[in-house]
Amino acid sequence: MKTFRIGELAKRAGVTVRTIRYYESLGLMHAQQRREGEQREFTEKDLVYLERIKQLKRYGLTLEEISDIIRLGREDATGEKRRIELLKQYREKLSTAILRKKDIESLISELMWHIEQLEKVINFQSCPGEACKTCSFYDRCEFKDLQISHVSQ
Repeated sequence: MKTFRIGELAKRAGVTVRTIRYYESLGLMHAQQRREGEQREFTEKDLVYLERIKQLKRYGLTLEEISDIIRLGREDATGEKRRIELLKQYREKLSTAILRKKDIESLISELMWHIEQLEKVINFQSCPGEACKTCSFYDRCEFKDLQISHVSQ
């Protein structure tokens, strides 16, 4: 199996040497030391682990959650505990992402209609006011029910 020094591993994974050392300090990775005084070596398996850590971080897992998943792998040779925990984490992250997507879609919709309003309304400084009664954006406007005769901003 091919081995790497820490700098080469960092370069291949697109992370810093400092990141790898930090992950080692957390117990997420373990270098192999060949003999007393020689540099530590990492294997292709370590590269895969490092890529997996990056992937899980991209999915929003914390380093503590990732550490728990790695620990489960060490405790259960079948991998079943890790599989179940990954399913749980992925489902939670998916639910969160779906909610964020809905929020973002709502924001996009709001911004789009405001842009359209600003492009089409002749005197937006009269909003809200008398023009509200005939405004084509009346149904969407949050300010239509304010009892203001004229607002200048």
